[in-house]
Amino acid sequence: MRQLLAVYRQQLKTALAEQLQYRAALIIWLIEVALGPAVSVSVWSTVARNEGGAVNGYSSAGFAAYFIATMLVNYATQTWVFWEFSRRVREGEFSPLLLRPIHPIHADLADNLAYKILMLPVITLVTLILFFAFHASIALTLANVLAFLPALVLAFALRFILEWTLALLAFWLTQVNVINQLYVVVVLFLSGQLVPLTLLPTPVQVASAWLPFQWMVAFPAELLVHRLSPPALLTGLLAQLAWLLVGLALFSLTWRLGIRRYTAVGG
Repeated sequence: MRQLLAVYRQQLKTALAEQLQYRAALIIWLIEVALGPAVSVSVWSTVARNEGGAVNGYSSAGFAAYFIATMLVNYATQTWVFWEFSRRVREGEFSPLLLRPIHPIHADLADNLAYKILMLPVITLVTLILFFAFHASIALTLANVLAFLPALVLAFALRFILEWTLALLAFWLTQVNVINQLYVVVVLFLSGQLVPLTLLPTPVQVASAWLPFQWMVAFPAELLVHRLSPPALLTGLLAQLAWLLVGLALFSLTWRLGIRRYTAVGG
């Protein structure tokens, strides 16, 4: 464990140095993270005003709070490895990673954490701007925060493992962009980023409850802005844990099969 922590410290230092070389790209990625919630708040706030002030319990201020929360959770949990993995495999960039004494997933995890550490002050500023611009209403309590933190950690772990597993399809498929794009659309819709899940038709809500996407974004976001009942909180945490175990099993199986298939050299 001490050796692994030392490796992570070095990986984080390296990743931070690399991230600082691409400051313009970091800002573009952050704009992408913030633009969706800003548009959603504008649209649904207008709908709420036209409907007499609220839609299914969400006022304009409530919509603002919800979409700001989803922005923060998405920022904390998002990954991008499945966009890059195909190139690594095609061009042989993966070969040097296999020669390292630790699993390649650790380098990607360190890179992901470095990006989030580096952009934390900026996302905080964006959050404050959106909060005051759209008059968001968030009544934070100690109970909300204590419930939110473990849910956020589980959401990040679940999303990271599932999306790293998705990236491993590059061992079998030359072009995975269509699959990646389809995945992104499904996540946007079923994770609650485009619309609160309670506003979707009942069959879609039932389907989302049995899929992992809700537990990656919507559940932690709702914990931040609403006080869920103890049974709902427990159900959500158990669902996150169950899907994380499923994701780890899929990851382990896909990795073992994929690495046997990988034959590229060089890099």
